[in-house]
Amino acid sequence: MKKLIVILALLVSVYGFSVNSGQTIKVGNTKDITEDATPYVLKQLKENKGAKTIEFEKGTYHFYPDKGLNKFVYLSNHKDVFVSLAFPVENYKDFTIDGQGSTFIFHGKMIPFLVDDSENITIKNVKIDWAMSFHSEGEIIAHHKEEHAFDVRFGEEYPYDIRNEQIYFIKEYYEHDLGQTILYDKERRAISYNNKKTSPISTYQKSTTQYGTDQIKYKYKVDKADLTLRKVGTESRLKVNEVEPGVVRFFNHKKGLPPIGNILSTKGQQGENRVAPGIRVSNSKSFFLENVTIHHAGGMGLLVENSEDIFIDKLTISPSGDRMVSTTADATHFVGCRGQIKMTNSLLENQLDDCINIHGAYQEVVEQLADNKLGIRMGHHQQEGFVIGRKGDTIGFVKIDESFTPFHQLTIASIEVINQRYQVITFEEKIPAAVVQGDYIENLSAYPEVILTNNKFQGNRARGVLLSTPKKALVKDNYFHSEMDAIFLPVESSKWYESGAQSNLIIEGNTFDNCNFGGTSRGIIRLVTDEDNESIAFHNITIRNNTFKLFDNLVLEVSNTDGLVFENNKILSTNTFPQLYPENPAYIIKSSKNVVFKNNDFQGKATKMMECDESAVNVDFQ
Repeated sequence: MKKLIVILALLVSVYGFSVNSGQTIKVGNTKDITEDATPYVLKQLKENKGAKTIEFEKGTYHFYPDKGLNKFVYLSNHKDVFVSLAFPVENYKDFTIDGQGSTFIFHGKMIPFLVDDSENITIKNVKIDWAMSFHSEGEIIAHHKEEHAFDVRFGEEYPYDIRNEQIYFIKEYYEHDLGQTILYDKERRAISYNNKKTSPISTYQKSTTQYGTDQIKYKYKVDKADLTLRKVGTESRLKVNEVEPGVVRFFNHKKGLPPIGNILSTKGQQGENRVAPGIRVSNSKSFFLENVTIHHAGGMGLLVENSEDIFIDKLTISPSGDRMVSTTADATHFVGCRGQIKMTNSLLENQLDDCINIHGAYQEVVEQLADNKLGIRMGHHQQEGFVIGRKGDTIGFVKIDESFTPFHQLTIASIEVINQRYQVITFEEKIPAAVVQGDYIENLSAYPEVILTNNKFQGNRARGVLLSTPKKALVKDNYFHSEMDAIFLPVESSKWYESGAQSNLIIEGNTFDNCNFGGTSRGIIRLVTDEDNESIAFHNITIRNNTFKLFDNLVLEVSNTDGLVFENNKILSTNTFPQLYPENPAYIIKSSKNVVFKNNDFQGKATKMMECDESAVNVDFQ
């Protein structure tokens, strides 16, 4: 027995890991491992498949792609990519990754944690960061009004290469052009006030010369936002040159000059700049995230697809060091999930897109192949590879330009994936004659209940929380300080093909602190579709006991809604920012009915309380 203990101790000291009775893999904080932990972790996961836990001695561990597991991954709302993996958690059950307070630093195009076809998986007590970020930042230091030009100073953390008067930022194993940009206020460490006036920086304009491009015809419908097609008819507008090492002058920007002292963040072209989410979960059940910090990711912090029961407590999305930006896309994003999504006690800040987005997926009927079989198509290029359902799920058929309510339902018998954009669904029942090419389908079985309590959402680009689920949802006791609307209930059918008209929602006890400061005219809470019809999309919405701190006027935008109560809310006026839209009313109601306002304490600046269109019915304002 003593000899066995000595041997195990030697294994830990020499190799930095041990396995306790097939249950726990222990990874030690040794130099051999911490300098590149990727091969060590992969080896242990491969050789100890039956282990229940991998546990790290507290320390800082680096992960490089060179010895990672290479895999092609379809990623919703990302670019589909070949990436290297350090933690491929595939076909696992009852497994925990415990960092015990460690920091994991990644290099290049990697997905730190990939969880697929697994059940009861926990990731806890770990910080995730990248040695070099997937975005770049520089400070606006000078204007040249006669040339309508401005200078930006980039620090050593953001090396660049100028080619043909275009700037490219060089990373480990990756580079990006200027692409999508936005401004941060250095003092507030948040997106700049009224940034729409001066950003994004103008990178493209219409091309001057084309020959024969209008002669190209497509047999099948194409996505004009596809990465190739979107470039047709455009050319570079912006020109740059280096003034001195680290200082670059930008010419030909068509908006106002960005304020001196602001931080310009840039992440490359849309569609190309989401390649490395922090945690990706798919086709899994019972996933737990506990006490995890994601300082950065080249895309979303947490992306969950086609999974059931997601529980998140004490998740922090926040930049490290002097960076303004945390993740370069949504902090968290959930597609086609079911069961329950619960997030508590979390901080999501400074990411370059929404804090939380929960929705389903519309897909389009291409053709009928048999009396119970349809060919269907992904609508948006970043939906590619997404499988809309599984055997036994209920599919609803929608004529989106007429109604948001399914006109018929069928049950999936099987799905055959032909390629990344075209799939064949066989149903248990016959397809009715009313189903025609161009109709949308949605998975009525793949919507979750949602609970969001005691969280803080601040400093980010875009919105706070987007909800698209007909199941029960509770948004309670959260803090919002977002550049755009704090809570958005959308039906985004025409561009993103995101389904799920919200119903049965309670918004209660939240604080909305001077949201919508970015420059858009929007309500703090919005219920809006992108279809031009009066059909009802949203049902049974309760907004009560919240505090709205407003520098501007518009509190609430409601459209396509049946049944909304706005009660016992306090609306306060602040002077945090100058007003942007003093002409706006406090409330806008369109294409809605059975809307009740009562017992609200309004101390805002709006001189007009409500604007209703002719299609609004039974609006009771007390």
